Amino acid sequence: MNAPTAGDAGAFEQSKGVASLDPRTFRTVLGQFCTGVTIITTVDDGAPVGFACQSFAALSLDPPLVLFCPTKQSRSWSAIERSGRFCVNVLAEDQQDVCARFGSREPDKFAGVEWASSPLGSPILAGSLAHIDCTVETVHDGGDHWVVFGRVASLSEVHDELERPLLFYRGQYTGIEPEKTTPAPWRDDLEAFLTTVSEDTWL
Repeated sequence: MNAPTAGDAGAFEQSKGVASLDPRTFRTVLGQFCTGVTIITTVDDGAPVGFACQSFAALSLDPPLVLFCPTKQSRSWSAIERSGRFCVNVLAEDQQDVCARFGSREPDKFAGVEWASSPLGSPILAGSLAHIDCTVETVHDGGDHWVVFGRVASLSEVHDELERPLLFYRGQYTGIEPEKTTPAPWRDDLEAFLTTVSEDTWL
């Protein structure tokens, strides 16, 4: 392997300079990563609260943990922190209007939205693909966001029929085409993926 040149070293040092990153470029590059869309909900002082969230992920099987990352200025997160519990609603492809409403500054985001209470008392939105009912486990600093670990208390059932999720890519809503999906070949080293469905497929 050739030793790095002075120019290479300078480029590497520049790449480490996070402060030099252009925020718009950062957003654009990270926008190449396609995500699902969720609504994180709770009940605070008797009123339902919720916000649209892309930064949701499965974290651990044992114990069962998930995570999401609200901004430090989020009023919805403040409500979740007070209640100590939340429900993750995974949105379906036809719920773009729900996502837009919960991602807005609309004061009453639940107006006209059907929901029911989860076992822990958080709102489950009608029409969502799945829901994950959680208690707040720990909270960690993440720059201008918090990283919230949630312990899963209960889960929705999984339907056999293929339902389409709402996806977000390059600042736009998108979806999947079921006829173009292809099962991934199973390998032993894929066991670490929490979202493995079977020995034939993983999501």
